[in-house]
Amino acid sequence: MISDEEILKLPKDNFQKKLDDIIKKNTAAGVRPKLLLHSCCAPCSSYCLEYLRQYFDITDFYYNPNITEEAEYRKRTDEIKRLITLMNSEDKTLPIGFEEGRYDSREFFDAVKGFESEPEGGLRCVKCFRLRLYETARVAAEGHFDCFTTTLTISPLKNASVLNHIGEEAGREFGVMFLPSDFKKKEGYKRSVELSEKYGLYRQDYCGCGFSKAERQGCSV
Repeated sequence: MISDEEILKLPKDNFQKKLDDIIKKNTAAGVRPKLLLHSCCAPCSSYCLEYLRQYFDITDFYYNPNITEEAEYRKRTDEIKRLITLMNSEDKTLPIGFEEGRYDSREFFDAVKGFESEPEGGLRCVKCFRLRLYETARVAAEGHFDCFTTTLTISPLKNASVLNHIGEEAGREFGVMFLPSDFKKKEGYKRSVELSEKYGLYRQDYCGCGFSKAERQGCSV
C-alpha cells in the first residue's frame, strides 16, 4: 500500500475508457453484473444511476458519516430516496435498490483526526475516501455483489485517480471488484446538473463535513 502522500501525486489515467471496456465486454457476454454504488448525494447520483442502470443491477449504498450535521444528513438521505423512487417510477424494468449504511459522524472524526486543518482535496479527504470506500467494499463482499464503485468521481472537485486507487485497494482487501470510473467524463457532471433541475433536487456547495462547509464560508470549525 502506498502512502497517502503518494496517493495524492498519482498520475491521471483514463478511467472512463476502462469502464467503457468493461461495459463492452459485459454487454457482449450478455451479463448484467450486480453493482453496489456508493452514493454521496442525490445530485451526483442522478447521472450515475441513469447511466449505470443500463448495464448493471444497482443497489445504491448511502454511507456518509462525513456529513457532520445530522439534520443535513437526514435531508440528503431523504433526497436520494426520493430520487430513486422517481427514477423507479419512470422505468419499472430496471429497478434501483437502496441500502442505508450506519450513520455516526464520530467515525469520520476518528478517521481524520490530526488532519483537521488540511485543505479540501488534501490528506483529510484521502482519509475520508478510504473510510467510505472500504465500508462499501465490505458491504459489497458480504452482499455477494459482483462489483462496487462510487459517485464521488463525478465531482470536478474530486481527484479521480485518488478515488480509483483507494477503491482498488479496498476491493483487494475484501475480494470484490472495484469498477473504475470518472463519471465527470462524457459531460456527466453537466448531465447531473440537468437531472437535478428536472427532479428539483436539493443541491449543496460543500461535501458535507463541517471542515468543508467552514472553508466555503471562509471561517474555521
